[in-house]
Amino acid sequence: MSHITFSVRRAWAASGRLRTPAGKGLAEPLRRITTATAAVVPSIPEPQNQVRPPPIRLSRRDLLKDAKPFSDFLTDTFHRQHDYLRISLTERCNLRCVYCMPEEGVPLSPPRELLTTPEIVMLSSLFVSQGVNKIRLTGGEPTIRRDILPLMQQIGDLRSHGLRELCLTTNGIALHRKLDGMVEAGLTGVNLSLDTLDPWQFQIMTRRKGFEAVMKSIEKVLELNKHGAGIKLKVNAVIMRGINDREIIPFIEMTRDKDIEVRFIEYMPFDGNKWNEGKMFSYSEMLDRIREKYPNLEKIRDHKNDTSKTYRIPGFIGKIGFITSMTHNFCGTCNRLRITNDGNLKVCLFGNAEVSLRDILRESNGGEPINEEIYETMRKIEMDRRQQLSPHSPPLHLAPNEQRLLDVIGMAVKRKKAKHAGIGELEHMKNRPMILIDSQKHISTIRWQVTTRDIPRRLLRIPPASHQAVPWLLATSDDFLSGQQLRCFSSTGPGIDEKNSTARLTHVSESGSAHMVSISDKTPTKRIAKATCSVHFTNARACELIKENQIKKGDVLGVARVAGIMAAKRTPDLIPLCHPIAITKVTVDLALRLDKIENSRGRVDIEATVACEGKTGVEMEALTAASTAALTVYDMCKAVDKGMSIQNLKVVLKEGGKSGR
Repeated sequence: MSHITFSVRRAWAASGRLRTPAGKGLAEPLRRITTATAAVVPSIPEPQNQVRPPPIRLSRRDLLKDAKPFSDFLTDTFHRQHDYLRISLTERCNLRCVYCMPEEGVPLSPPRELLTTPEIVMLSSLFVSQGVNKIRLTGGEPTIRRDILPLMQQIGDLRSHGLRELCLTTNGIALHRKLDGMVEAGLTGVNLSLDTLDPWQFQIMTRRKGFEAVMKSIEKVLELNKHGAGIKLKVNAVIMRGINDREIIPFIEMTRDKDIEVRFIEYMPFDGNKWNEGKMFSYSEMLDRIREKYPNLEKIRDHKNDTSKTYRIPGFIGKIGFITSMTHNFCGTCNRLRITNDGNLKVCLFGNAEVSLRDILRESNGGEPINEEIYETMRKIEMDRRQQLSPHSPPLHLAPNEQRLLDVIGMAVKRKKAKHAGIGELEHMKNRPMILIDSQKHISTIRWQVTTRDIPRRLLRIPPASHQAVPWLLATSDDFLSGQQLRCFSSTGPGIDEKNSTARLTHVSESGSAHMVSISDKTPTKRIAKATCSVHFTNARACELIKENQIKKGDVLGVARVAGIMAAKRTPDLIPLCHPIAITKVTVDLALRLDKIENSRGRVDIEATVACEGKTGVEMEALTAASTAALTVYDMCKAVDKGMSIQNLKVVLKEGGKSGR
């Protein structure tokens, strides 16, 4: 390919041409679009095959002069401006990397729960309209999405509205086959994940073959760059002690004569990757290892929002980076937001708070996914409306319910913390597996159901007389949410009425009577549940007697343990609507804590774990075991402490069944 040919391709890609099918059968979609939606639906692009002239390049002074204030919706309370959006296109992947995905894989979501291509374009347009100038497409593995190329074409067209970078994170297996089309769409950067340069070790770490395909993709990027493609290539390697830490130096050798930035990533904890601190090879250890071989390693000045610390070796063409999420986090300048493949917004990679944008987006289509036909209809309506207002109105594919989306996005961004938790806390926090974050795990949970009786009317944008449940919380005061965790997940789990998109009680019939839920159609699986609670004492005497086994009624911890195990087995006799199940294991652990916390004078911590092979879960069995053990402690100690209390009874772990972990 000649340089001239490639330049023509780039110019053609920059024309903003949209490759979308023509709308057919518009009568039915038109009936389904509400009047309210028609006022804010997306605009139609310029006709196909019409090439726009190249944009006029302004000087830096002119750009600063005309610059608009950055969107308040994307600015958090620490004044961080979030102009970088990462969008997960799929939860599927053609590899099974040991640090990323549990060995058994992850449960895949039904297709209707995932964002459609028009919905991704609408959300992209909305964020670009608010100041986002960089979009990165991730997965799972984004290259295995069937419509990846037309999707990138449509997102690439947003360059005329302020998008400067369109990037891709990939494992490289299929990249070389689609790279030409991606460059035409406006691809500017590729982050390629590769954790070993040994083909056999590659197969062990990814549980799949494909090393040769990955190397072919790297060479293809470098070859296109020789012809002016200008793709920033970064190779990301997660370093794990005893697994691939010996390959640090071979990776660095890649930068000797290739324009590549190799970035070493500290091993991070996610659900299912069996993280432990001993496996983590830290940034400082990596530096020490490299300086043994290359003592002239020198630091390069990083940009404000860089996630990596960048170095170079004099004489080498490429660079070296370190992503130090665990030991030297870069949260203070974080400008990233993430949209999961099921349409949830995450403001922090390690945060478990998410808010559904998908459900708000689909309001305009009766809660149904927005497909290409509906999208074309929406754009036609919007173009007609804009032509009436101004014949020169610039086309931008803004989403339906734009203001509502912005309100919810703004609330989520405002609640972003200064930084994520550190080692010692992070590995114990509940989060999705990595494959399902930048890529996403489907989490079945019910959306908040809030009524005007629950919160002051002044905080809700609904008529004062209304006492109906509102599906989205649209508060005008951050104070109301200050004590809550923003978890407005997709309304797709058990206990959800799909038709009305509202929460319901599974043990209550439509008439309001109690009934036992049928489990006849469920598949038996291994199920585990863990519940915890604690008994807090008001004087130190009780703890001393328990420790010395001097309580008159006997061995408190031993008796409570047996009581909890027996109670788990009798749960169906105690809880009317619980199914009798064949429990395979019950463990009840009690620990005496002598430390003084608040007004407590010591406590007994209780943890009950129950397992079975069956059609229904064992959460109730775990709760019954923990609470009965606590009641037994209370009964045996009440003679010496009449003020003790049982606190924080809750389920902390559930595995198995349709919803997984």
